[in-house]
Amino acid sequence: ETANSRLQHEYVPSAHLSAACTCLAWAPPGGRPPPSKDGPQRKKRKSEVAEVDKQLDILAIGTAVGSILLYSTVKGELQSKLDGGHDSRVNCVRWHQDNCCLYSCSEDKHIVEWNTQTCKVKCKWKGDNGSVTSLCISPDGKMLLSAGRTIKLWDLETKEVYRHFTGHATSVSSLMFTTVKPVNENKPFDGITGLYFLSGAIHDRLLSVWYIRSDRKEKNAVMAFTVTDEPTFIDLTISEVKEEPVKLAVVCRDGQVHLFEHILNGYCKKPLTSNCTIQIATPGNDEDSTPKPVPILAAAFCTDKQSLLLVYGNTLQPIIEKVSLNTTESHVCLIRDIQKVLSLKTDVALTKVKTPVANSDTKILVPGIPGHSTTVKTPSSGKEKKKNKRKPGEIEESIEERLGALDIDVSKVKTPGGLPQADSFAVLLVQGLESNDAEILNRVLNTKKETLIKNTVARMPIHAVIPLLHELTKRLQGNPYSASLMVRWLKSVFSLHASYLSTLPDLIPQLGMLYQLMESRVKTLQKLSRLHGRLFIIASQVAASEAGEDVTEVNQTAKLVYEDESSEEEGSDDEMIADKESDENWDEDEEKEEQSDEQEMAVEKEINGDSDGEPENESEEE
Repeated sequence: ETANSRLQHEYVPSAHLSAACTCLAWAPPGGRPPPSKDGPQRKKRKSEVAEVDKQLDILAIGTAVGSILLYSTVKGELQSKLDGGHDSRVNCVRWHQDNCCLYSCSEDKHIVEWNTQTCKVKCKWKGDNGSVTSLCISPDGKMLLSAGRTIKLWDLETKEVYRHFTGHATSVSSLMFTTVKPVNENKPFDGITGLYFLSGAIHDRLLSVWYIRSDRKEKNAVMAFTVTDEPTFIDLTISEVKEEPVKLAVVCRDGQVHLFEHILNGYCKKPLTSNCTIQIATPGNDEDSTPKPVPILAAAFCTDKQSLLLVYGNTLQPIIEKVSLNTTESHVCLIRDIQKVLSLKTDVALTKVKTPVANSDTKILVPGIPGHSTTVKTPSSGKEKKKNKRKPGEIEESIEERLGALDIDVSKVKTPGGLPQADSFAVLLVQGLESNDAEILNRVLNTKKETLIKNTVARMPIHAVIPLLHELTKRLQGNPYSASLMVRWLKSVFSLHASYLSTLPDLIPQLGMLYQLMESRVKTLQKLSRLHGRLFIIASQVAASEAGEDVTEVNQTAKLVYEDESSEEEGSDDEMIADKESDENWDEDEEKEEQSDEQEMAVEKEINGDSDGEPENESEEE
């Protein structure tokens, strides 16, 4: 609302449409394209139709991703979305006088003609070798100016180039027709020949005026307006009669407005300088003795062509003011106290808010230092003042005595290194996140107590939630072994702050990395569990076989010890040797028995007279 600089309407795109706005254009008042066929159609009341005819409603918004949004300011909602025309940033949108038609140009070198009723592309053609940065439709609606580095005039019926204009070194940022009728009224008017138009380019301090001739001879600018810096906003009054001068208001990047007034009547060699320059500054009578310049953001002529609307201050809270142009001075400096104007505005806005009457016992929390809750101090009563006063000659108590009086264990207070409580943990965490101090963060985030983590997350301020999530994501990425600790924090953050997180428009990009991390881990979980199962089986088999081997060895050693008793002199180095020796021992015992038997037999033989020495020999050999 320009009359009182009040914000009347604000459009915030939802998360899935959150592409930056690059250009705007109001649809011509009067008719309006019907709503897209997707939504249910409702009959309008007569009063609604009457209102709509008077005011501007549809706003075309070009975005950085190539889509165009049609937004209804009366309904306060998106009416339709034009997709499929551009695959890069939209640089300019222009409505045709016939309301259902919209033209747009983009970084993808193309110009697109849209049908806003069906929300589909009517025609698309290549506009330039580079990006097309600006468009302008001729007063009769049959021609279209487009510009990248060179300016082209297109015939909209055939989509062919009618004229070329060259002269800008950089890409053109603005195109405007300055006249509706040709200066020479003798010749019949074909709708375009004899008209003048204006163009401005980025990083260019000259605004060029071009003349559309009937022949193709001259392609250069007929005159130029010079300004102090790159133009950021241009508005002009169109000359409708031959003698009527064109008034031009150019806002520059340095925050000044240059006003030009000139009758366009042919070629002019020298660049024209401004008739009047307007600046705004703060008064220098307060603490700051030096006046400071206030940047002018935009300027527009009012319908009477005698006054100018100036927009100045900052873009978030601009101040809009109407200034009359009946001055003959070449330089005007308006003194405005921005702080006072803004404070007046906020005071007016705040009158509706009622402050509750608080009791002295209640504790009131107000926004203070992040992470701390500051209390509002009530004025101290008389009793407290009496306590603080000391009588003359009285000795001041030591801090230890005072603490003793408060029944606080002094030794407890003195011991450093004790684990801080949840509230101090929350403060520490916020400090660590703000200063990016790894030591503090490690100390806080490496805790394993579930209750402590929950209390810390519950007590931390809302603004620290997203930085904490970023820190946890970074730790999960960098050090996978810390995942078991970080997951506890994530769990409590999501369970306690879910309602806050769901209100963020850019939540998807904020949590995208974390989500991908989780997804990749979950994907590998199945494979890992299979591998774990197989390894477990192999490991158990190996362990079982080893256990079996151990049992047999124990039995063998016990056997050896038992059989080794007879031959202690010879060291049993090898199992086989030990076995042989034991066998020989057994054989010797048998031989002794046999020898005794044989001796008895020999005695008998000797008696019989058949003595023989063979058995003895045999026994010796054995």
